[in-house]
Amino acid sequence: MECILPVLLAGGVGSRLWPLSRKSYPKQFSEIFGDHSLFQQTALRLTSSEFIKFEPHLTLTHENFRFIVQDQLNSVGLQSGPILIEPQSKNTAPAVLAASLYAFKKNREAIVLIAPSDHLMPNTESFHKAINEGLESVKEGNIITFGVKPTRAEQGYGYLEVHSDQGKFPAKLKKFTEKPDQKTAEQMVKNKNFMWNAGIFLFKAVDMINAFKVFGKDLLEPVAASLEAGHDDLGFFRLDPDPWSRCDSISIDYQIMEKIKNLMVVPLLSSWSDLGGWDSVWEEMAPDKDGVSTSKNAHALDCNNTLLRSENTNQQIVGLGLNNIAAIAMPDAVLITHKDRAQEVKRVVEHLKEFEVDQAEVFPKEHRPWGWFESLTISHRFQVKKILVHPGAALSLQSHFHRSEHWIVVEGTAKVIIGKNEKLVAEGESVHIPLGTSHRLENPGKLPMVLIEVQTGSYLGEDDILRLEDRYKRP
Repeated sequence: MECILPVLLAGGVGSRLWPLSRKSYPKQFSEIFGDHSLFQQTALRLTSSEFIKFEPHLTLTHENFRFIVQDQLNSVGLQSGPILIEPQSKNTAPAVLAASLYAFKKNREAIVLIAPSDHLMPNTESFHKAINEGLESVKEGNIITFGVKPTRAEQGYGYLEVHSDQGKFPAKLKKFTEKPDQKTAEQMVKNKNFMWNAGIFLFKAVDMINAFKVFGKDLLEPVAASLEAGHDDLGFFRLDPDPWSRCDSISIDYQIMEKIKNLMVVPLLSSWSDLGGWDSVWEEMAPDKDGVSTSKNAHALDCNNTLLRSENTNQQIVGLGLNNIAAIAMPDAVLITHKDRAQEVKRVVEHLKEFEVDQAEVFPKEHRPWGWFESLTISHRFQVKKILVHPGAALSLQSHFHRSEHWIVVEGTAKVIIGKNEKLVAEGESVHIPLGTSHRLENPGKLPMVLIEVQTGSYLGEDDILRLEDRYKRP
């Protein structure tokens, strides 16, 4: 059985699902459906079965997400394979090329499966059968893309047209059309020879590299140089930023797939969604007879064709007499939009960024290598946070110029260093850290440790940190 290298693309922002998805914590890491994040579901989907044998995952992601990737893989029992850190987000073409070059260097016969990590695909067995169906064609030098039978005239997807005289698959691609206008999309949906492009690709690494030699020469040199000059760092591999900065930001669809002649299509017979907007989420939540989709703590009265979601278990959302509306409530932000305009949510993010609103990109819960913290309340002179520290993890040794802190342990036991003193702080106990005093917090236990932090001072920003030592090598 052929062994395939699964590549997880996990560096996107997903701004069309704001306010759930934000730059600091995008949609692939969120539990939109089920108990696992989309990233975890994708990783679990790309593990070996009776149909397919997979190598450990190769993941491409951003600096800010590297520890989230590692933690989410470990938490579902998967050992993380190589994790490549992209210095900047440059869309999918440079990422696919970097993965192909990396795989080819390890194995000149490597077969690669590229998978976005923010898609929903419940039927893993059907997906594995589709991959197996395309393997022989890949060995012959073709690149496989996976198609989905369209259910609506969607402008945000690419469309695959196969030759009408072909009754079996893989089928030769006649034409690739990326994001058509509405009229063209409607015509394509009526034609049985068209499918959505799922954005999942199967190929030999050497064939993808050869495609870039013809259609992506401008990317080949900087991506190869970035890989060559990259270096290992705390179990990750950092691509070098200087050559990477010379890469154009372009999708693999525009750069390669629309141009090559050896692109073949295999249909996905299972359900699929890229969850590219709240309209897609509404559809995947299985609307009732009135077209209403609600989360567990949402209520709809006399509503039609409406999505209501609350992403906080302590927050209720109620809709009365709504029609064709999507309303999503987060603890710090609420989106209300006409459902037909769900694809325009990026405009909301840009508007908030223009007015320097933190919620445009930053979550109230911020993830760190050691765990996470969540701001519970903030005022001019004080802030209250909830902090969770993973077992064996530690914050940096640090001090502050403008604030003092008071820690109350509410779960587990903390190992605390304040100045030259070290002590264990048990559940229900507290300590005070005076302004300017060096300090460190560590979890010596085997379970997560949780504490409440009360900050007081003239400035409470996250940049008021002087790191004296940090095991995660942050500046």
